[in-house]
Amino acid sequence: MKALVLTGPREFSYQDVETPVPGPGEARVRIRVCAVCGSDVHGIDGSTGRRRPPVIMGHEASGVIDMVGEGVKGWHTGERVTFDSTIYCGVCDMCRAGHVNLCADRRVLGVSCAEYRQDGAFAEYVCVPERILYRLPDAVSFLQASMVEPLSIACHAALRVPLKPGCDALVAGVGTIGMLTVQVLKSMGAGRVIAADIDEARLEMALRCGADEAVNSAKPDALRQIMDMTGGKGVDLAFDATGISATVNLCARAGALNAHIVLIGNVAPEVGFPLQIAVTRQQTYHGSCASAGEYPRCLEMIASGAIDAAALVSKVVPLSEGAQWINRVCDREPGLYKIALEVSR
Repeated sequence: MKALVLTGPREFSYQDVETPVPGPGEARVRIRVCAVCGSDVHGIDGSTGRRRPPVIMGHEASGVIDMVGEGVKGWHTGERVTFDSTIYCGVCDMCRAGHVNLCADRRVLGVSCAEYRQDGAFAEYVCVPERILYRLPDAVSFLQASMVEPLSIACHAALRVPLKPGCDALVAGVGTIGMLTVQVLKSMGAGRVIAADIDEARLEMALRCGADEAVNSAKPDALRQIMDMTGGKGVDLAFDATGISATVNLCARAGALNAHIVLIGNVAPEVGFPLQIAVTRQQTYHGSCASAGEYPRCLEMIASGAIDAAALVSKVVPLSEGAQWINRVCDREPGLYKIALEVSR
């Protein structure tokens, strides 16, 4: 089969690799579309340590089952599917409690790190355990389905906190996850949703995606703007979708008394933290890791039109041209926000 293989820092080879055969309990999916995750873009230079070459990246995908392994029940060839990015064991304490995102033996498709290598979906075929498969509603296209994975991360984050109708919320960093978090918050009944970013083009897109206000967080009066927008009290909920000291601090300082702060992004392994603000305002902080069973809800959101996830995709290109386009996204080419790879038709 053909695959796009990361062979070195920002270097790819579109090449023939061995076609996988599903093992017991697995299904083979012929990939139709695989979107390029921000973690793929950030990882191709080797800086994150989670895309160690050689590896086939990609975990935001959809396609058609074309073969099932021994013991697979309830799944058949020809079914349109997407799948979780996380391969979990299903039997550890966390899995049995429903926290599959915290599985003791968790692996992420398309990741190669010190602990494991798990090839992903920048390829014509991928084999996955049947327990992570999800059927596509008729109203959901393959492109839309490729966006379910990032949408599930945004949905999981929103469900980490008590979201009261009409509440004020801040989303710091409107990359793909942040942009989807804006949409999810609005769909769940949040009142004023404020998007913050240092990129004016992204802020304009956030407004089109439903944000009520947009603040350039690089400006010295960014915090004052947010406080003015909320009548001086600050936001009830804040979501850091970046994971650096600047965005964590903005969320904390913009947070009201008893605010809930959700940490989604983790670009930096450690950040500076305004401890006195967190304590004296009695704020509650929540880590939010990946997703844990939100796929059906997200598929329904897309099928019903409540979320327009595919609108975030700037360009759909053939897998064979993926290398140049991924590097163009990495270089932050103006107007190029997120791309998806068409693997087969």
